[in-house]
Formats: sequence, C-alpha cells, structure tokens
Amino acid sequence: MRIRILWPAGQATATLRSTPTSEALWAALPIVASASTWGEEVYFGTPVSVPLEADAQQVVEPGTVAFWTDGDSLALPYGPTPVSRGQECRLASPCNLLGILDGDPQRLRTVHPGDPIRVERA
Repeated sequence: MRIRILWPAGQATATLRSTPTSEALWAALPIVASASTWGEEVYFGTPVSVPLEADAQQVVEPGTVAFWTDGDSLALPYGPTPVSRGQECRLASPCNLLGILDGDPQRLRTVHPGDPIRVERA
C-alpha cells in the first residue's frame, strides 16, 4: 500500500506495511485534515479509531508513519519532539507503526500548523 501526503508547500509518499491499522486507514482514504506540529513531528486527525497493536513503539526512526491511538491521528516524526531524549524521535505515547516515508523526512519541515493536509492512495 502506498499513500501520498499533500500540503500547501509540498508532498511526500509512503509505503505502508500490512497491519490492521494500515488496512483501516487505507479504507478511509482520502482524508483531509488540519495539520498540527509538536517539535519536529507533524500530526493530524483521521476518521480511523483502532486499538494499540502489540508492536506499538514510542521511540521511532525519522520518517516513520505512525498512528497515535490516543488521538486517532497520524503522526509523522522527522526529528526530536518535546519529550525526546537527545536527537531521538519520541512520540507522545506508544503508536502503531504503519510504514515509512519515501525519501527525506526533513521535507515535513515545510508543514505549518493549520495547513490543510490530504492523504490519498498513491
């Protein structure tokens, strides 16, 4: 499964693993939301609501496509957040791991709070 994430200043694609959360997200596409940022993380709400999966993690690699079950949101970290230790990507709480962004995750720096975000099948 490949998705495209679009915002006013750019776009990114991602490859998703086959997981229950990825399947639920895929079924809900396209999604349009308003971006929020938290340190070097972009996140936004979705109409998807799923439980925490067994392999959920809080510390992830930059560019991970994660699903924050506490907020029914996609979380796209590209660097440290306010709860990080050093340069790690630490999410607010453990998140379901969906996949990885293609290319340089630093392009997410061009997402600003309130930007419209669209996620669609690629």
